[in-house]
Amino acid sequence: MSAQFGRWSFAGELVPSEELEKVQAILDQYGPDGKSSYTRDGISIVYHAFHTTKESQKEIQPHVSISGSVITWDGRLDNRTELIRQFGDTVSSDSSDVLIVAAAYERWGTDSLGKLIGDWALSIWKPGERSLILAKDPIGTRHLYYAVDKNGITWCTILDPLVLLAGRAFTLNEEYIAGWFSLFPAAHLTPYVGVHSVPPSSFVRLDSRRKSVTRYWDFDPDRKIRYRSDAEYEEQFRTVFAESVRRRVRADAPILAELSGGMDSSSIVCMADALIASRGTEAPQLHTLSYYNESEPNWNERPYFTKVEEKRGMTGCHIDLNLQDPFRFGFDNTRFALTPGCSGHSSEVTKQFIACLISKGHRVLLSGIGGDEVLGGVPTALPELADLFARAKFRVLGHQLVAWSLAKRKPAVHLLFNVLRVFFPAFLVGTPEYKRSPSWLCPRFVRRHRTALNGYASRLKLFGPLPSFQDGRSTLDVLRRQLGSAELASDPPYEKRYPYLDRDLLEFAYAIPREQLARPGQRRSLMRRALIGIVPDEILQRKRKAFVDREPLARIRSEWEALSELVQYSVANSLQIIDSRALFDVLHEAKEGKHSATPQLMRTLAIEAWLRHASRWNVIHDLTHESGEPHVAPVPQQT
Repeated sequence: MSAQFGRWSFAGELVPSEELEKVQAILDQYGPDGKSSYTRDGISIVYHAFHTTKESQKEIQPHVSISGSVITWDGRLDNRTELIRQFGDTVSSDSSDVLIVAAAYERWGTDSLGKLIGDWALSIWKPGERSLILAKDPIGTRHLYYAVDKNGITWCTILDPLVLLAGRAFTLNEEYIAGWFSLFPAAHLTPYVGVHSVPPSSFVRLDSRRKSVTRYWDFDPDRKIRYRSDAEYEEQFRTVFAESVRRRVRADAPILAELSGGMDSSSIVCMADALIASRGTEAPQLHTLSYYNESEPNWNERPYFTKVEEKRGMTGCHIDLNLQDPFRFGFDNTRFALTPGCSGHSSEVTKQFIACLISKGHRVLLSGIGGDEVLGGVPTALPELADLFARAKFRVLGHQLVAWSLAKRKPAVHLLFNVLRVFFPAFLVGTPEYKRSPSWLCPRFVRRHRTALNGYASRLKLFGPLPSFQDGRSTLDVLRRQLGSAELASDPPYEKRYPYLDRDLLEFAYAIPREQLARPGQRRSLMRRALIGIVPDEILQRKRKAFVDREPLARIRSEWEALSELVQYSVANSLQIIDSRALFDVLHEAKEGKHSATPQLMRTLAIEAWLRHASRWNVIHDLTHESGEPHVAPVPQQT
């Protein structure tokens, strides 16, 4: 997770040394392993290294290619070997990732971007054309931001310099805020109008006159994988999953893996152990990090992650979530939180996590994000049944409707109606309750940002790609938005890797029949079958983990005075985003146990806290009075 910053002045001016020092002070937190720069003809590029592989230690960046292109790369290239074979003597197995990327760009231009498998963000300055290319990997695991004004273009893998050193206040991007209510904002947005994020699987081409955004790669809806038996699907899944894990344990220091006791994280740890034991990878030692909370009887992970620890003969780091501080809907004002997704304060849990991270010099953290969504963890019949309906396989549809109705204990007619409604617009069949906008949002705000509030969802098309493929792509877009909203780690820095978001693994999951992933009464069917003997049976046979909202309700009661004040004097109300009276009523119902503390309610409180925080830093217009206090008017308390 190295850091890069660049500034292109149309007038040919370089970044003043005092401003560059401020930029480097910020980047030092993310790239502590040395820094270098490139300055010429109005271009200033700074690179701060953060090494996680032995190849990255050989990198010299920014890299100037044979043709003169200046390439700055933050990433991990997973298909190094395949690319090296195509270049002959140009590169070797000892070459750094950036050298291989440069060779690929020299040969194929922007067509090379679709050939780079891994997690990465890339900038390419072309002096001869006076143009800039910014690109990210297809999943969007890395950040890359840019801003364009009349004087030039600024880009960075960190949002801080573009906002804090801009020398001006920004207009709040309301669509970005609306996105938080539906889950996560669109991946190309930031909270600041005029500051953009490079979309996943796309490159942005910029020059002094125009900007274009081009998608360079996408999943192939026509790709189909069909085998004769379940055993063949299971074998291929093991192969693809093992390769995904192998790619992400390539490191030159001990690796830390989250181990929750669920199937996702447990499978990653067990597969990594199998690879290391068979010498199928160069990975160093793997340690685990587990969270537990014995005060929550329905969410105690200790018995499950202990089974994995027993299998591997090694105890990991354990953190008791019961030690964490109560929900504090506020931010530490000594450091500006660039987005609502940033952590507001340092809790005891955070301190223990940091201690675990630095105890053995970990620089990589493996995460199980994506497994549930990609591999049939959500126990729904709709994708499979919609496929059968769209392909007019009505006899098989009838058989599967009966099987799923027995497993779900719902009438087959009810399931059929749910299948049909996914093909019709919402104004005909209505909007499911879980997709409806919060009742406390201002109607005008809802009308302006209905698409974002709806999670950018679109109805499935009856013709074209299979509905299950469309559904998978839609789910992946949510994960892309989640990654785009994630906070970058800087104290200490570490790189997060996601085995379930491997491009090859996703292509496999989207190309096989949906019935392989989930079957009536068998969620995660393929995964459970394929990992027998690798993952403990207690994990494979575990029921789906339940959502627990008892604690948020308890926190609302314990923090009632502070939360009611937060709602009464609301910045979001003054911006006509929410109706404070309506929000207060819902909050009061939650306190009395008459209304569930939904994620939307908790997100609303977090957004309000962030707006207050931002108002004190004067980086967004219309949030503060001249006095510097938040721009709010008191709302009479309702009881």
